[in-house]
Amino acid sequence: METFWIITAAVLWGAGTSLLIPRAAYRLSVTPEERWRTACPAEHPLVGIGDGWLGQARCADGDTFGPRTPIIALVMTVVCAVLTSATGARPELLVWLLLAPIAVLLATVDFAVHRLPDVVTLPLAGTALIGLGGAALLPGAGGSWRTALLGSLTLGACYFVLFLINPRGFGFGDVKLAPALGAVLGWYGWGILLIGTFAGYLFGALYGVGLILARRAGRKSAIPFGPFLLAGALAGILLGSTLSR
Repeated sequence: METFWIITAAVLWGAGTSLLIPRAAYRLSVTPEERWRTACPAEHPLVGIGDGWLGQARCADGDTFGPRTPIIALVMTVVCAVLTSATGARPELLVWLLLAPIAVLLATVDFAVHRLPDVVTLPLAGTALIGLGGAALLPGAGGSWRTALLGSLTLGACYFVLFLINPRGFGFGDVKLAPALGAVLGWYGWGILLIGTFAGYLFGALYGVGLILARRAGRKSAIPFGPFLLAGALAGILLGSTLSR
């Protein structure tokens, strides 16, 4: 019965936070030269609660923009439900649920414009490490903050080297995302860090092959890699949390 209520609360959290993602995703889906949108494509200013951040992504002309809310809500509720089912009532679950809407926001923006905005990625690693540090102080934690910190530093350094070797094939936004991924995967140990990282590359490769087979892309076509790195991290968390129970 306790598990049922925990999953129910997580699903409600996912559904509630999903309402904030489409507006932020639309505003952040811009070119690297822009910080975020302040107007619609027709240059009508965005209006709404909090200057359009917390309300509907709507311009002064009455049109609405951004990804479809029902799809985002479905993704968020599923992600939160599976995270809760795998993790159970352990302290790190609060960290996973806090990071979930941020991860979905990043994936949405990257799919839209092949960009991971600094305003989201840069604070993400700090949030993950601080949250996991707090979780490690509570009884029943299923991971190690030490390996989370080392994993963050290691994966960040590895991705930076990959960027230096092949800057055209590996975006710097992925490098900035790496410390956060290393932290959440390293929480469950080096094995999970390797598995989650490999899973991200595998998911990205399968997506690229699928596009080629569908004749929607060529061998040299750029694909958004961030969503698959995040999906790999999710797979690693689910595996790590299940094995550590």
